[in-house]
Amino acid sequence: MNPVQLAWRVLRVDRRTQVSTVLTALGVAVATGLVLLLTSLPYATQARAERTLWQEATGYTESGGQVSFASSEDQVDGQVITRVDVAPLVDPAGIELPAGIDRLPAPGEMLQSPELAHLASVKPAAELADRFGARPAGLLGEDALMYPEQLVLLVGHTQETMPTSAVELTALASGEARPDGLLTLLAGVGVVVLLVPSLVLVASASRLTAARRERRLAALRLAGATPAQVTAMVGAETGLAAVVGAVLGVAMSPVLHSLATWVPWGGGTWFAQDFILPWPIIVLVAVAVPVLVVGAAVAGLRRVVNTPLMATGGHTSKPLSKGRLLIVPVAVLLFFASLSMAKESSSALLPLLASLGFLMWSPTVVGPWVTSALGGVFTKVWRKPSALLAGRRLRDDPKAAYRASAGVVLAVFAGSMALTLMPSLESEAGYYSPYRDSVLYVGTDAEHAPAVVEKADEGLERYGLAVRAAQVGQVQLKQGENYPQGYVVSCADARVLLPVSVDCRSEPAVYAPSGAALEFVSWSTESTPQGPAEELKPFEVTPVAAATGIVLIDPALMPADIELSNVDVAVPGNGHARESARTALLAAAGGAQVISKEMKLGEQNAELADLRRVTVIGLVTASVLGGLSAAIATAGSVMDRRRTFGALMAAGTPVHTLARALRAEAALPALVATVGAGALGTVVGVGLFGLVSESIPVFSPWLAAPIVLGALVALLAASVCSPALKRVRAEPLADE
Repeated sequence: MNPVQLAWRVLRVDRRTQVSTVLTALGVAVATGLVLLLTSLPYATQARAERTLWQEATGYTESGGQVSFASSEDQVDGQVITRVDVAPLVDPAGIELPAGIDRLPAPGEMLQSPELAHLASVKPAAELADRFGARPAGLLGEDALMYPEQLVLLVGHTQETMPTSAVELTALASGEARPDGLLTLLAGVGVVVLLVPSLVLVASASRLTAARRERRLAALRLAGATPAQVTAMVGAETGLAAVVGAVLGVAMSPVLHSLATWVPWGGGTWFAQDFILPWPIIVLVAVAVPVLVVGAAVAGLRRVVNTPLMATGGHTSKPLSKGRLLIVPVAVLLFFASLSMAKESSSALLPLLASLGFLMWSPTVVGPWVTSALGGVFTKVWRKPSALLAGRRLRDDPKAAYRASAGVVLAVFAGSMALTLMPSLESEAGYYSPYRDSVLYVGTDAEHAPAVVEKADEGLERYGLAVRAAQVGQVQLKQGENYPQGYVVSCADARVLLPVSVDCRSEPAVYAPSGAALEFVSWSTESTPQGPAEELKPFEVTPVAAATGIVLIDPALMPADIELSNVDVAVPGNGHARESARTALLAAAGGAQVISKEMKLGEQNAELADLRRVTVIGLVTASVLGGLSAAIATAGSVMDRRRTFGALMAAGTPVHTLARALRAEAALPALVATVGAGALGTVVGVGLFGLVSESIPVFSPWLAAPIVLGALVALLAASVCSPALKRVRAEPLADE
């Protein structure tokens, strides 16, 4: 009889093997499905990037380009609007258009995404539609959108009406699309963080029949079976479950991908076709996961193969070496070494993930030693029989006792790592603006600024708003040893637009933090020295208390030959009038980028929201996997010792005493190990934060949450002891 036939026969007649096989198959299915989902994320972002190449200025050229191109962003109701302005520089018929764009809009026309067209039709024109300055001429197809809800428009121009920021491109869509670096990193970390608990779940499921299978294989060895035959039997028995699980995982991956399309990232959800994986990747994952599972099962046969008598008759465990404690500092050093490599080169991502996986595996080596030490304490200070029973179990078989805690420990590690990163990343959020938070402004130049102000005022008046636009110029100044920023703007406008407190004089004046003489400074390139300075005379400098240390210069006092370094057109806007003010300024700017507080913070807030979302999903998944593996491992521990517990019950040991001992041996190692895992996860989180920022990490009280949650999960998992013991009491020992 070949190994497969033998495994199939055992599976048909042994109910416990059937349960173990089903749980193992489900664990492999979960692991395969999660790996396929996480592996598909870089491909999904790559597909997004390929569809939106036309929205980016790639393929610059000084002359001979096909199109003049400008892009800007706007926002409405917290959603980003991407605007692309184009003007053909050659015959429009000769311009190759990207997928999803059937034609180039004529001057004064625009193509909109379906969601933007719908939004413009339901909102007042003053709050959205009037911003575009073009008439609708069609819709953009799905192949031109980053995500289904994207708000994007393509506006046609002549060369003369293009924004001042326009550049020439060799093609409307050129360059190489690249996957999202952040999501690629998170996907790699997710593979490590979720695959390991999934494999722990598989291992816990296979332990349901570990003792019985070990005795059966040992008997076969004593009966003359060779090590190769025993190994083949285990490989066949585990392989049946692993192969079925891998097939289920591949079959369920489209369902997981469909669910993933509803999880927003980068501003919106996903198209279903984004998550299509190349067949070689699918085959590789479908083969690799079962191979890992079968390999782990075969690796656990050493005692049966080498010393079958010990497997059948029992054995005395050797004390665990203290050398196991060195594995954690070695793993930490290896992780930080790979982290320093990753800072220098993005190609070092794979070694970083490998070292992270090694670091996550290290507690499984140290954990049994800690469990054994804890058992030693119990056996010395016990006051109740349940404590003595728990201590002897922890001392005699620490590896099996720790196995129930392994999944929970990994979940705590992942949670501590995430909750170290999130507050630190949130502390990085912020923005700088020279204007008040309520001000909207657009950059232009001294030549075009008066026309933008005039058109903006016309729009503001048409919408019934009392506010008006103002031109704000900037100059470089020197006052003594300081170089304050100078703003060329009237005092009345400065009080509304700039964060200054000043009492305006009735005549044009210069306002500065001190009364020292001012000089205009002409800055040049880095390779040439600072240009000449012209003293601001004969105007009187009026000292003001300005916390920002800026200088206000009335436009009437500006020398004609001084060139402004920057020119903005700014409009204050608050409440419901803010959207109308934005519309007036956008329409006047003709596609130039309008800047505001919400625009500057919007991208940061969106990224942080994405990170929070994937963190919650990852931690919930890891916690569920850890809790399930702990519950299964605890139940398996009871089933492995049915004969022992049956004998104790027959001798008169109360079930509640045994249940208390089982809960202690299942929960206490987890409670101790979660503290260490939390500290280790915090160290890793600090290291990963250093990969993206030079700031000092922020530590939140929420760091204790994974440890508390892990302890609760361990206690809940330990609660399966009582039902398992009742099942043992109900079955006669002869069944064993």
